[in-house]
Amino acid sequence: MNTGVSSAASAREAALLARIERLEAELALQRHAAAAIATDDRVSRSHELRQQLRDSIDFASLALDAVSGVGVWTYEVATDRFSCDSAIAALYGIDPADGAAGVTRQRFMANIHPDDLAVLRQTMAAGMIHSGDVEAEYRICHPDGSTRWVLSRAHTYVDAAGKPVRRTGVGIDMTATREMAQQLRQAQKMEAVGQLTGGLAHDFNNMLQGIMGPLEMVRHLMTPADSTRMGRFIDMALGSTGRAATLTHRLLAFSRRQTLAPSLLDANELVRSMAELLRRTTGAQIALLLQLDAASCITRCDANQLESALLNLAINARDAMPGGGVLTIATARACLDERQVRAFGGSSAAAAGDYICIGVADTGVGMPAAVLEQAFEPFFTTKPLGQGTGLGLSMVYGFAGQSGGFAHIDSQAGVGTTIRLWLPQHKHSAALTSLAPLTAAAPRLHGSSAGVGKTVLVVEDDAAVLQLLRELLQAAGYRVLGASEGFAGLATLESDAVIDLLVTDIGLPGINGRQMAEAGRALRPQLPVLFMTGYAEMTTAAGGALATGMQLIAKPFQVADMLARIEAMLWPA
Repeated sequence: MNTGVSSAASAREAALLARIERLEAELALQRHAAAAIATDDRVSRSHELRQQLRDSIDFASLALDAVSGVGVWTYEVATDRFSCDSAIAALYGIDPADGAAGVTRQRFMANIHPDDLAVLRQTMAAGMIHSGDVEAEYRICHPDGSTRWVLSRAHTYVDAAGKPVRRTGVGIDMTATREMAQQLRQAQKMEAVGQLTGGLAHDFNNMLQGIMGPLEMVRHLMTPADSTRMGRFIDMALGSTGRAATLTHRLLAFSRRQTLAPSLLDANELVRSMAELLRRTTGAQIALLLQLDAASCITRCDANQLESALLNLAINARDAMPGGGVLTIATARACLDERQVRAFGGSSAAAAGDYICIGVADTGVGMPAAVLEQAFEPFFTTKPLGQGTGLGLSMVYGFAGQSGGFAHIDSQAGVGTTIRLWLPQHKHSAALTSLAPLTAAAPRLHGSSAGVGKTVLVVEDDAAVLQLLRELLQAAGYRVLGASEGFAGLATLESDAVIDLLVTDIGLPGINGRQMAEAGRALRPQLPVLFMTGYAEMTTAAGGALATGMQLIAKPFQVADMLARIEAMLWPA
């Protein structure tokens, strides 16, 4: 009995053990299946991530291709080689196939500017010490002869041990940005210098007026005996003040504040009319060649100033060809877009459009880069002391800008120089009315009755000039009312006083001369007005073109011209 019980228990234990074994086997199979499933998921996920990475790379490449001058490169530490895309290859002057396959570090950096190479190597070496970002800006001496500015930004990757294994980076062509920044700095510098020289010239013109006017008055008031003894000294003084006035005129031309008398003209005809003068000026050793556009080149500018500019350029060309050569003056019509306007030296105010180009080219010594950068600056000259003021090219520069255009220099040492004036083109040749300079033999000062019965209001803040005009007009028979600032002049205009003519400076304290004249004309609509100015404030304080019955005379003026102008306004033909 007991034996039977023991046998039954053994059978149950054996069955339980077998069941346990089967359960363990099933669990093992499930674990294996779960592991297999996990492995499959990881493989699938890995494939998915790799596809996303490829898509991301393709997307980045497409984005970079859409941006001109931007490319990517990779540096492998183990092989000491760079690989890059076509944009970087073009920027660095590397064959695109070689760049894609990979080039040595020496080949990749072969065209980097020698002056930037040491700093770049130092930056790169410092960036390989640990992971992180590095940035450097440097120049590339491109095989085509140009210099490219490159901004590189890169990230260094390290392995688990912290050892750098790879660096990937982006290269950006900064050449255009650099050039634009340089042009902006140059334009700002020229504008600042222009404001300074314009202000100085204005003050000098007022002072010169206070010297020239009294000297002329003394000359006309002298007796014949006095004239014999003192006349030559007065002539010497007037000659010096005349040269000083020419100097200030050139300063005003550079600062774009000279008083201009613009009219429509054909640049071809103007150049032809100057040909003989230019031949005599440059001499027999220099051949003059005219290359004029077949069609009319109509522009609107001051003809006298354009002639002066071309004569200045011809003289500079002559001096650049001491052994002889060829002077070429060419005209052409061109339509410039904004990029071309900036490339040719146009300021931000210069607009795209149709232009007339007048080029003056020589086969002389040319200009090195350092001289070329400063050529338009006032008082900069390479001529020996006493042989040049350095205002010739600056005058040309200012005249072009004030006429709505710009000037540009192309020069190479040992080859020659070409200076181009770009002036706005006009499509028609209708004649424009412009103020012709009036001349008079001499003012009638001794017992003159020309001004009898006429009252002139003179408003001038310079005491010497105000006193000069008061005595000049009184000597000519005019009744003179005076004021030294804008509000005082306006108060006189608002009074019941009889006033036949207003003579006023434009730059006045209080309100300026133009504002005063316009307020006065609201009360006296037919009042003629003669503006005086030390420079062309008409574009700012004066507010633009002159209305009917208004004229302008530039300081310093001759007293004869002032009297003639006043007579012409009071008794028009």
